[in-house]
This record gives sequence, structure tokens and C-alpha cells, in this order.
Amino acid sequence: MEKKIRRFNTSKRGKQGADIMAAWDLSVTVEDLGPDTPPVSLSVTSDLHVGGVILKLVEKTQIKRDWSDHALWWEQKQCWLLRTAWSLEKYGIHADARLHFMPQHKPLKLGLPNGITLRLHACYSSPVFQTVMHICRMLNIRHPEELSLLRPIEEKKKKKDKDSTEEIYDLTEVPLSSASRPCLYNGMPAHFADSPQMEAVYKMLSVTQPPPAPEVIAKQYRPASVVDKAHINGRWLDSSRCLMQQGIQENDRLWLRFKYFTFYDIEPKYDVVRLTQLYEQARWAILLEDIDCTEEEMMLFGALQYHISKVSQSEPQMLSSSAAMDDLESALQSLEVKMEGESSSASEMLENMTAPELNDYLKIFRPKRLTLKGYKQYWFKFQDTSISYFKSKEESIGEPIQQINLKGCEVAPDVNMAAQKFLIRLLIPAPEGMNEVYLRCENEQQYAQWMAGCRLASKGKSLADNSYQSEIQSIHSFLAMQKTNSSSHGNAPANDESINTHSLVSPRYHKKYKAKQLTPRILDAYQNVAQLSLTDAVMRFIQVWQALPDFGLSYIVVRFKGSRKDEVLGIAPNRLIRIDLGVGDVVKTWRYNNMKQWNVNWDIRQMAIEFEGNVNIAFSCVTADCKIVHEFIGGYIFMSTRSREKSDVLNEELFHKLTGGHEAL
Repeated sequence: MEKKIRRFNTSKRGKQGADIMAAWDLSVTVEDLGPDTPPVSLSVTSDLHVGGVILKLVEKTQIKRDWSDHALWWEQKQCWLLRTAWSLEKYGIHADARLHFMPQHKPLKLGLPNGITLRLHACYSSPVFQTVMHICRMLNIRHPEELSLLRPIEEKKKKKDKDSTEEIYDLTEVPLSSASRPCLYNGMPAHFADSPQMEAVYKMLSVTQPPPAPEVIAKQYRPASVVDKAHINGRWLDSSRCLMQQGIQENDRLWLRFKYFTFYDIEPKYDVVRLTQLYEQARWAILLEDIDCTEEEMMLFGALQYHISKVSQSEPQMLSSSAAMDDLESALQSLEVKMEGESSSASEMLENMTAPELNDYLKIFRPKRLTLKGYKQYWFKFQDTSISYFKSKEESIGEPIQQINLKGCEVAPDVNMAAQKFLIRLLIPAPEGMNEVYLRCENEQQYAQWMAGCRLASKGKSLADNSYQSEIQSIHSFLAMQKTNSSSHGNAPANDESINTHSLVSPRYHKKYKAKQLTPRILDAYQNVAQLSLTDAVMRFIQVWQALPDFGLSYIVVRFKGSRKDEVLGIAPNRLIRIDLGVGDVVKTWRYNNMKQWNVNWDIRQMAIEFEGNVNIAFSCVTADCKIVHEFIGGYIFMSTRSREKSDVLNEELFHKLTGGHEAL
């Protein structure tokens, strides 16, 4: 449509000697007037600021309401005009601009990890990082930086399911708060205490869901390969850009999920919703085989789910106690620790000066190293934060074959109690990446001692550290859960009718075993967790999930520079892993703390990373935008900067600096 431009007499000069600017017509679609209403035409000049345009619009519509949440959206440029002091000329807006006047906060359907869908007001004009912060504040989830939004995967729908409508819980009436922490009332945010209906919604957020029916599990999307898992990671939204810029419209559906697998400062008293949703995300990752685990581990996961479901009926809520009592308890604990520190006797200090060591025969194996084709037995000595090994005990007074410094290494368990397999997997930092070493122990006692030592050494602590014995105890209790008790079933009868085993294990085991075959095995594992409280059982489930070898890996299919084939990049909380797509073997590992710089060539969409020791890698992304990989790496580096002193203050500027790239500016 041809725009009308009316000109004032430009030959006349104003008092300052400047020409009077030409007026022209600007069309603005006002969302509140309805979709069929034609755009409102305004007579403007290029020096008119955005705030003036909004004022003219409000006057012309003659609708009396609160317009404070409204802003202008520029359709062609896909951006909000939020700088109201800027002129139209500064923004570069001309008569052909298609502008929309609409609220910045709009309804959004949000799928949570526990399968519940909420409808709430979300900010469509702020970066997604801020939007997630506001959502988490509303739902009482601490550390929102660990979560993000992604586009959902559609469920498989059958013809008979077409008419079924899902239940959506409406939170659009909840007022938007600018407070950094929600005001709590009886352990829940005040806005959930307004009515019984709202209390019921909060209970659904904070209480674990019953085990899903096998047909519900079968309906969900299950990644069949690492490539399928990589495609899911291509669905994450860009944290630097707003929802509107990413094509998300009013009432669209998104998922809220934990994206970064570094869960900071989990405190069951304050993290009721956070802990519940984390448990649900872990549970679905197990049930949908998003992460691999052994059959023995699957039975333990099934037993823990059964126990959690059972206990949650008698302990319906994990609601936090009063803040005043918590503060008092925290102060007393702090005082107790201080007193303990001050009461160290001279003899204890002397004892700590003579650091203990471990000596024993172990077996070692180095994958992908031709010199050792299998496990070989050597005499090992564990001293300070290093392991040395010798041909025999007699030769241990001389020079070792090799000394391995464990500080900064990765330690992972690989245990099968039924097969009496006790393996410690070590990833040792090296300039060209990471070297993998396996240590095989003979029995549980030996494994607990050496595993505890390796874990402490990886953090730079020696065997003399106070936490060594408690670490050993923790490993023993972890192993005890995986032991089976075939002799008795204690509290649970052998043919417990209430247990639907196909709701507790992944579909692979539905095909492999009948329900009556699974029941005794799950009940065996149940005996080792039956005494746990609800909170302890949920925490234990998360801990066992975190101990799985593939925990925390997010996959992206990439093409490395100079390579002719696609490979998989595994992004972990502290390292990058190059995986051969054909056989699934780990080719190379690089740690973030050896990374000097990383950047993106946005023109050719290629990532380049430089590590210490002149190691350079470059790759383009196949299943996701390279911005997603850039954000994952920057995000994990940001997570590592968090500390207790700063835990209440989220450095949003640093997050965007590390994750945004030039596109965020």
C-alpha cells in the first residue's frame, strides 16, 4: 500500500535555523484491538522517539488500561524497540516498517520434567536466560542457571488418543515479582498459598509422581542411537535471544529442563521443587534409555522408584521448615565446625604430618595402548596425590615403572557386585588430551580404600584428609545397595501385588523379562534401600544416576576440520570428548581447564578451540547450531566460577560474556 507523505514548508527555518522535518505515516498493528482490526496509522517525524510513538498510539486507541507492559515489536528486523528514548531515525525505521504493539509478557505452555504442563506468563522480550530466571523464581527453583528451555519432541499418538486432552495447570494469575527470592509461607511461595487449588499445584511440583504406566513409557520418544540424542540437543533455545526472536508465539509449548549437569549446593530444605524435578528428569532418562546402565543398576533404580513411590504416600510432602529455625541450625553447625577446628590437639596434628599410604597388588589396563594388551598385575603404592607401580613388592624401594599424578583427573566407578567386578576408571590430564587408565581391585574392601583415595587425590587431597574414612564408608553403603538378598524379602512379600515392575524399568526389560521374573529381583534390591527416608531415597537415586559412566554427556554430531566423516562431540561438565560414530569409541578427551580460548567463525559457522601445548581443534556442527555448542562450553565454564560467597548473586553479565558470542551484543 502506498504510504502518504505530507511535507511541511521546508523553505522556512525554525528558531535554531534547522529545517522542519517531514512528517510521514507509520502503521502499527495493536494486538489488543483484535486480529481483524486494520493497523493504526500515525503521523510521525523521524526525530520522534519510540516513547512518543507509544503515547500517540495509546491516545488514538482510546482504551483505558495499564499499558506499562506493552512494547513495539519490529517484524522485519525481528527485534523489540525497548529503548524508548531512541528516535525512529536512530532505529532506522521508515514508512515501510511493520510494527506490532503488544504485551511483553504472554502465556506460555511449559512442560516440566515430571510430565506436568503449566500455563504461565513468561517474558517474550528478555533474553531466554532472564525468562528462565523469572520462571524458576515463580516455581521456587534455586540456581536457575542450570536450567533452560527447549522445543519439545512430539509423542507418538495413536488414533484412539486423538480425542484425549491433557490437563494444563493455569498459573497466569500469579503476579510477576521482581524479588530475587519468593516470599515463603508454610514452606511454599506466598502466591501458591492463595487458594486450595494453587496449593494443589505446588504439591504436584514438589511431590514425586507415581511410576508411569508401561503404555505411557512406550508412547514417549526414545532415542535409538547417539545421533538421536544429538538431535535432541539441537532443540535448545538460545539463552542470549528472546522467545519472539526464536519464533516462539503466545501459547506455544516449551520444555523446562536441567541443561547443565553441575547441580550446585543442593539443600533438601530449600530445594523441594528443584530436587523433585531433578529426580523426575533422572528417572525419565533411565526409563527412556537416554543414558546407559547395567541390568544390575536398572534393578536398583527400579527398587528406589518403588520405595520412593511407597514412602511418598506416607510422607506426602518434603516441605521446608521455618526459615528462622534453619538459620539457627546453620549458625549452630557453623559454630560446631569452628569449635572442632580449634580443638585439634598437638598429637592429632603430629599424626597428620606423617601421611598414611596404601600399598597393594592391583591390576592395570591401558585402553588403546599396544604395550599392555590386557590387565597386568603390579605392586602399587598410593602416596599423597600420586600412584606409583612396580613389578613386585620387593622392587618397590627402587624407581617405579611409572608415577601417575591424580590431581585434576577424572575418577569413575565401574562395578558389578554380582560378577565381583571392582574397576576404577581414571582419566589422567595430558597435553594432547586425556589418558585413560583402568585399575582392577580384588575385593570390595580394597576397592573402597583405593577408590576413596583416588577421589580425594583428584581434588588435591591426600589420604591424611579428615574425609578419607567417611568417603570409604560412603562407597561401602553405595555398594551395599547393589547387593542382592535372595534369602529374604523383609518388609515386602515376594508376590507383592502393588508392584508393577514394567513401570519401574525401561522397555528393553519389558521384552526381556516377564513381570513375575522382574519382581523378585527388584524386591531383592529394595531390601538395601527400604530404610531410607523419602528425601534420602530421592538423593540416593540422583547419586546413583550421577555415578553412571555416561552421566552429564550432551551429544552433538560434528565434522572436524580435515575429516571426511561425521563424528560425535560429547560435552561434559569438565571436558569435551571426541567419539567415533561408527564404533562408539572415545578417540580423544580435552579438559576445559587446559583450554586457552574458544571462538566461533560466525560466517562459516565453525568452532575453533585452542588448548595448552599448542593443541588446536576446529569443527562445524551437523545436528545443532554452533551457538548451542558455544553456549554449552561457556555455560559449563560459568558454572565452575560459582562459589558459596557469591551463591545468592548470579553474574548474568559474565554468563552472556562466556556464552553469547558477538551475536549477543
